[in-house]
Amino acid sequence: MAEKLAPEKRHNFVHNGQKVFEWDQTLDEVNIYIDLPPKVPKNLFHAKIQSKHLEVAIKGNPPYLNHDLPAAVKTDSSFWTIEDEILHITLQKRDKGNTWASPILGQGGLDPYSADLEQKRLMLQRFQEENPGFDFSQAQFSGTCPDPQTFMGGIRSD
Repeated sequence: MAEKLAPEKRHNFVHNGQKVFEWDQTLDEVNIYIDLPPKVPKNLFHAKIQSKHLEVAIKGNPPYLNHDLPAAVKTDSSFWTIEDEILHITLQKRDKGNTWASPILGQGGLDPYSADLEQKRLMLQRFQEENPGFDFSQAQFSGTCPDPQTFMGGIRSD
Protein backbone atom coordinates (compact mmCIF):
# COMPACT_ATOMS: atom_id res chain seq x y z
CA MET A 1 0.00 0.00 0.00
CA ALA A 2 2.69 2.53 0.97
CA GLU A 3 4.42 1.94 -2.36
CA LYS A 4 1.31 3.18 -4.18
CA LEU A 5 1.49 6.50 -2.33
CA ALA A 6 5.24 6.99 -2.71
CA PRO A 7 6.46 9.45 -5.33
CA GLU A 8 5.88 7.88 -8.75
CA LYS A 9 8.66 9.82 -10.38
CA ARG A 10 11.16 12.51 -9.66
CA HIS A 11 10.55 16.06 -10.78
CA ASN A 12 13.28 17.67 -12.91
CA PHE A 13 14.60 21.17 -12.34
CA VAL A 14 15.99 22.34 -15.68
CA HIS A 15 17.69 25.70 -16.22
CA ASN A 16 18.78 26.93 -19.67
CA GLY A 17 18.04 23.49 -21.11
CA GLN A 18 20.29 21.66 -18.64
CA LYS A 19 19.13 19.45 -15.76
CA VAL A 20 20.25 20.98 -12.47
CA PHE A 21 18.76 18.29 -10.22
CA GLU A 22 15.84 15.93 -9.69
CA TRP A 23 13.64 15.92 -6.61
CA ASP A 24 10.69 14.30 -4.89
CA GLN A 25 8.89 14.62 -1.57
CA THR A 26 6.88 12.78 1.06
CA LEU A 27 4.87 14.12 3.98
CA ASP A 28 8.09 14.29 6.02
CA GLU A 29 10.90 15.14 3.64
CA VAL A 30 12.14 16.55 0.36
CA ASN A 31 14.85 14.65 -1.52
CA ILE A 32 17.20 16.28 -4.02
CA TYR A 33 19.34 14.22 -6.42
CA ILE A 34 22.30 15.81 -8.21
CA ASP A 35 24.32 13.92 -10.82
CA LEU A 36 27.99 14.42 -10.01
CA PRO A 37 30.46 15.50 -12.68
CA PRO A 38 32.81 12.69 -13.73
CA LYS A 39 36.41 12.50 -12.54
CA VAL A 40 35.96 14.81 -9.53
CA PRO A 41 37.02 13.14 -6.25
CA LYS A 42 33.99 12.58 -4.02
CA ASN A 43 35.75 14.09 -0.99
CA LEU A 44 35.70 17.52 -2.68
CA PHE A 45 31.91 17.78 -2.66
CA HIS A 46 30.28 19.72 0.13
CA ALA A 47 26.70 20.51 1.13
CA LYS A 48 25.62 22.91 3.86
CA ILE A 49 22.03 22.59 5.07
CA GLN A 50 20.63 25.46 7.12
CA SER A 51 17.08 25.99 8.38
CA LYS A 52 16.00 27.87 5.23
CA HIS A 53 19.06 27.72 2.99
CA LEU A 54 20.99 25.13 0.98
CA GLU A 55 24.48 25.36 -0.45
CA VAL A 56 26.14 22.69 -2.60
CA ALA A 57 29.69 23.12 -3.91
CA ILE A 58 32.92 21.53 -4.96
CA LYS A 59 35.57 22.73 -2.51
CA GLY A 60 37.57 25.63 -3.92
CA ASN A 61 34.86 26.59 -6.45
CA PRO A 62 31.81 28.86 -6.36
CA PRO A 63 28.66 27.04 -5.14
CA TYR A 64 26.72 24.97 -7.62
CA LEU A 65 23.56 25.73 -5.61
CA ASN A 66 23.28 28.57 -3.12
CA HIS A 67 19.57 29.16 -2.56
CA ASP A 68 16.93 29.73 0.04
CA LEU A 69 14.43 26.97 0.70
CA PRO A 70 10.67 27.58 0.40
CA ALA A 71 10.07 26.39 3.98
CA ALA A 72 12.11 25.62 7.07
CA VAL A 73 13.75 22.23 7.58
CA LYS A 74 14.99 20.38 10.65
CA THR A 75 18.74 20.71 10.34
CA ASP A 76 19.47 18.03 12.95
CA SER A 77 17.71 15.35 10.88
CA SER A 78 18.54 16.61 7.37
CA PHE A 79 21.64 15.15 5.71
CA TRP A 80 23.46 14.45 2.45
CA THR A 81 25.20 11.38 1.05
CA ILE A 82 26.97 10.35 -2.14
CA GLU A 83 26.08 7.05 -3.75
CA ASP A 84 26.47 5.79 -7.33
CA GLU A 85 27.73 9.16 -8.63
CA ILE A 86 24.67 10.97 -7.21
CA LEU A 87 24.65 13.52 -4.40
CA HIS A 88 21.46 12.80 -2.44
CA ILE A 89 20.20 15.51 -0.07
CA THR A 90 17.40 14.69 2.37
CA LEU A 91 15.68 17.73 3.86
CA GLN A 92 13.45 16.92 6.84
CA LYS A 93 10.42 19.24 6.67
CA ARG A 94 9.88 21.26 9.84
CA ASP A 95 6.15 21.39 9.01
CA LYS A 96 5.17 17.84 8.19
CA GLY A 97 2.64 17.66 5.37
CA ASN A 98 3.64 20.99 3.84
CA THR A 99 3.53 20.59 0.04
CA TRP A 100 6.59 22.11 -1.63
CA ALA A 101 6.19 23.33 -5.22
CA SER A 102 10.00 23.28 -5.53
CA PRO A 103 12.95 22.68 -3.20
CA ILE A 104 14.45 26.03 -4.29
CA LEU A 105 12.56 29.20 -3.37
CA GLY A 106 11.18 30.92 -6.46
CA GLN A 107 12.77 28.60 -9.04
CA GLY A 108 11.67 25.53 -10.93
CA GLY A 109 8.23 25.30 -9.39
CA LEU A 110 5.79 22.65 -10.55
CA ASP A 111 3.21 23.61 -13.13
CA PRO A 112 -0.33 23.94 -11.68
CA TYR A 113 -1.40 20.47 -12.86
CA SER A 114 1.66 18.72 -11.39
CA ALA A 115 1.36 20.73 -8.16
CA ASP A 116 -2.27 19.61 -7.79
CA LEU A 117 -1.30 15.96 -8.37
CA GLU A 118 1.50 16.27 -5.80
CA GLN A 119 -0.85 17.77 -3.24
CA LYS A 120 -3.41 15.00 -3.80
CA ARG A 121 -0.73 12.31 -3.45
CA LEU A 122 0.46 13.79 -0.15
CA MET A 123 -3.13 14.07 1.10
CA LEU A 124 -3.67 10.37 0.37
CA GLN A 125 -0.39 9.59 2.11
CA ARG A 126 -1.61 11.51 5.15
CA PHE A 127 -4.97 9.68 5.16
CA GLN A 128 -3.10 6.37 5.03
CA GLU A 129 -0.80 7.37 7.88
CA GLU A 130 -3.72 8.48 10.08
CA ASN A 131 -5.89 5.44 9.23
CA PRO A 132 -3.68 2.36 9.03
CA GLY A 133 -5.51 -0.66 7.73
CA PHE A 134 -7.58 1.32 5.24
CA ASP A 135 -6.57 1.39 1.59
CA PHE A 136 -6.76 4.92 0.16
CA SER A 137 -4.72 4.11 -2.95
CA GLN A 138 -7.77 4.28 -5.24
CA ALA A 139 -9.33 7.33 -3.57
CA GLN A 140 -10.01 10.32 -5.79
CA PHE A 141 -10.66 13.96 -4.96
CA SER A 142 -13.29 16.02 -6.69
CA GLY A 143 -12.55 19.71 -6.86
CA THR A 144 -9.55 21.35 -5.27
CA CYS A 145 -7.50 19.33 -2.83
CA PRO A 146 -6.63 21.07 0.45
CA ASP A 147 -3.01 21.22 1.55
CA PRO A 148 -2.25 18.05 3.55
CA GLN A 149 -0.69 20.12 6.33
CA THR A 150 -3.68 22.37 6.99
CA PHE A 151 -6.48 19.87 6.34
CA MET A 152 -8.22 19.04 9.62
CA GLY A 153 -5.97 21.23 11.73
CA GLY A 154 -2.53 20.33 10.42
CA ILE A 155 -0.01 17.68 11.38
CA ARG A 156 2.27 18.07 14.36
CA SER A 157 5.78 16.99 13.60
CA ASP A 158 7.18 17.01 17.12
